[in-house]
Amino acid sequence: MTALPETIDGLPNICGAEDQIAAAMKAGQQRKLAQSPGGVDFGRIRAAAAIALHQHQPLIPAGGGDLQTAAIISNLKHMMDNQGIGDNHNAPVFVWCYKRMGEFIPQLIGEGKSPRVMLEYSGTLLHGLRAMGEDHAIDALKTITMNPDFNWAVEWLGMPWGHAVAPSTPVQDYRLHVKAFQHHFAAMFGLEALERVRGFSPSEMALPNHPDVAYEFVKTLRDCGYQWVLVQEHSVEQTENGWHPQRPHLPHRLVCTNSKGETASIIALIKTQGSDTKLVAQMQPWYEAQSLERWDLAGKSVPPLVTQIADGENGGVMMNEFPDKFFEAVRGASGSDVPLMNGSEYIEQLFAMGIKESDLTEIRPVQQGKIWSQMQPGDGPEKLEKVIQTLKKEDHQFHMDGGSWTNDLSWVKGYDNVLGPMEEASSAFNEKVLKSGASTSDPHYRNALYHLMASQTSCYRYWGQGEWTDYGREICRRAIAIIEHDLS
Repeated sequence: MTALPETIDGLPNICGAEDQIAAAMKAGQQRKLAQSPGGVDFGRIRAAAAIALHQHQPLIPAGGGDLQTAAIISNLKHMMDNQGIGDNHNAPVFVWCYKRMGEFIPQLIGEGKSPRVMLEYSGTLLHGLRAMGEDHAIDALKTITMNPDFNWAVEWLGMPWGHAVAPSTPVQDYRLHVKAFQHHFAAMFGLEALERVRGFSPSEMALPNHPDVAYEFVKTLRDCGYQWVLVQEHSVEQTENGWHPQRPHLPHRLVCTNSKGETASIIALIKTQGSDTKLVAQMQPWYEAQSLERWDLAGKSVPPLVTQIADGENGGVMMNEFPDKFFEAVRGASGSDVPLMNGSEYIEQLFAMGIKESDLTEIRPVQQGKIWSQMQPGDGPEKLEKVIQTLKKEDHQFHMDGGSWTNDLSWVKGYDNVLGPMEEASSAFNEKVLKSGASTSDPHYRNALYHLMASQTSCYRYWGQGEWTDYGREICRRAIAIIEHDLS
C-alpha cells in the first residue's frame, strides 16, 4: 500500500483515499492482534481493567484580531500565545500530557512490565499539534504506535475527526467525520497502524437514542470497519426488560432498529460511572477490578473487564497525580491475576474461548423501549415522529437528545443561533457537494469538508453562548462561502 501524505495544500489529509482506508480496515478485521511479550493468560486471570485517555483541542478562528479574517488555529496555540489569561498557563502542561504516554510506555516496557492504554485523539488536536510545530509530541506517539517493541501495549480508538456529537450531527456529516479521522490517522501513523484500530469512542460518550439516528450511527461504524464501540452505562438499556446493564463489566451487543425496520448491531464495551477524571487519574478501574471474580457467560467462566475513559489532560489530578498512579498500577498489575488489558485484546481473547456475539446481552439506547411499546419497526418515520411527540407531552423525562456522560446537558436546546448556521452549512454541503458527486480528492472539496467538520466540534455548544458560539458561526460562514463560491 502507498503511504499517504499527512497534509495536502496545508490541510490535513481527511479525504480522497477512501479505497485504501477501507482496504486497511478490512485487512485489520481478518488479522489477529500480535501476541505481545506482555500477553495475558486469559484462563488464569480473575478480572482485568482498561483505561482510555480522551484528548481534544478545537480549531478556532483566532489567528488575528478580526474574526472574519483571522486564521483558523488550534485553541492550544491560542492558549500558548496568551498564557496570562484564565487557565491558559496550562498550555505547556497540556502539550506534555499529549506526549507523555510516548515516554511512559517505553519506560515501563523497559522495566519488563506490561502496560496498557487506549488513546483517543481528535483530528483537530493532531492537526493543531503539527501546525504548531509540536513535532516532538507526535514523534513520541509515533514511537508507541509504529514500533512493534511498544505498540502491543497501545490501542488507538477511532472517533469523529472534529469531535462532533452524534445525536445532533447530521448523519451524513457524522460519517464524513468517521472517515476523515481514519484518513488523518493513517496519514500520520501509517496504514498498518490503522489496521489495528478496531474500537470507536463517540465524543462526549454521546449516543443517539432517536431510532433512525441511532441506526445510522451503528451502520456508519460497521460500514467503516469498526468492530466495537464504547458506550456510557446510563445511555443504554437492556432490550429484554428496559433495565440499565446489570453486568456492565462484560461486553454487550448494541442493537439499533429504525422506523423502517432495518437493524444494525455492534459489540459494545460499557464505560461505567460518570465523567470524573479522578477515576482514571487515580486508576480506580484497576482497584475496582481487584474486587471482582470470574463470571459465567454462556456456560463459560470469563474474567470481567472494568472500563473507564477520561480526559487525558484536564484537571489537576490528571495533570499531576496520574503519572505516579499509572506507574504504580502497571507495576502492580503486570503478571498478576488482575492485569491491565485493552478493549480489542480482551474481546479477541473472549471470542477465542468460544464466546460468540450472539451470547452477549442485547442493549439499545435509552428511552427506546417507550417508543417500541407504541409502534412496530417498519411503521415508518411519520408514525415514529407522532409517537415521539405524544411521549414528549405525556412524559416530561422523555427526550430524543441522546444520552451522554453529561446527563444534565442537552446538545440541542438553547443553541439555535449555532445550530442554524451549522444546519445551513451541512445542508449546503449535502446539496451542492455530496449530491453533485464531487471528487473527494478535489482541493475545494477538502477545504469545504475541513471547515464543515471544524464547525461541528462539541465545544461550540458545550461552553454556552458568547465567544465560542461566535467562533462556531464564523467557521460555518466560511464553510458556506467555500461551498457557494468554489463548488457550485
